[in-house]
Amino acid sequence: MSALAHFSLEGRTALVTGGSRGIGKAIALSLADAGADVILAVRDGNGTDTQNALTELGRYAGTVTVDLADASATHAVATELAHSHTIDILVNNAGHISRGPAIDVTPEDWAGVVDVNLTAAFLLSQAIGAVMVERGRGKIINVASLLSFQGGIGVASYTASKHGLQGLTRALSNEWAASGVQVNAIAPGYIATDNTAPLRSDEARASEILGRIPSGRWGEASDIGGAAIFLASSASDYVTGHTLVVDGGWMAR
Repeated sequence: MSALAHFSLEGRTALVTGGSRGIGKAIALSLADAGADVILAVRDGNGTDTQNALTELGRYAGTVTVDLADASATHAVATELAHSHTIDILVNNAGHISRGPAIDVTPEDWAGVVDVNLTAAFLLSQAIGAVMVERGRGKIINVASLLSFQGGIGVASYTASKHGLQGLTRALSNEWAASGVQVNAIAPGYIATDNTAPLRSDEARASEILGRIPSGRWGEASDIGGAAIFLASSASDYVTGHTLVVDGGWMAR
């Protein structure tokens, strides 16, 4: 097998949560470009634009609607998908952020972030990972954050959820690696998406952030695609429990 063939995703099916826009859309398109068929897990029926773009690449593009903040609904969808489709790649990308001082965070605010960012990722991984373990192969990719390593400012629930997601990545890897299932994470740096719009619109904060990025620019969602292909492909079969930082050098500063 040639070196490039190790990165091919031909014949594989990926489930990408939050795939209608931003990083999720970029990951879905990258996986499709490498040969994968893609199922998008979206909220409120969104995802048509991404679905059309996937179809234009010549790949199968399906969608499933689910509110990942609803644990019961997430569990039901995860169980159904695990048994109705052969999912080779699971990308837990969907995320929610709530900004404000920790002393003002309500229980509802906290749960809204943690349920989407951490609990849903576990429930999907649990149901789909069980079938992967039985099959003896599979790839799970969690989308972590620089706040999996740092504390951040005014994002206590998000930081806690992303620290938890990195821990979950390691825990599931420890349990499933011997069964041929690799569980890894990608930690994007400061990427120009809807989630970072408040930071980019704050001139002082945006200047601080840009000044620390050695690459000298904010990342684009497409910058995450190559890492996703690597972790989804056989090229990463001996990589597991790892969080791959894609940050333009932020963490090295």
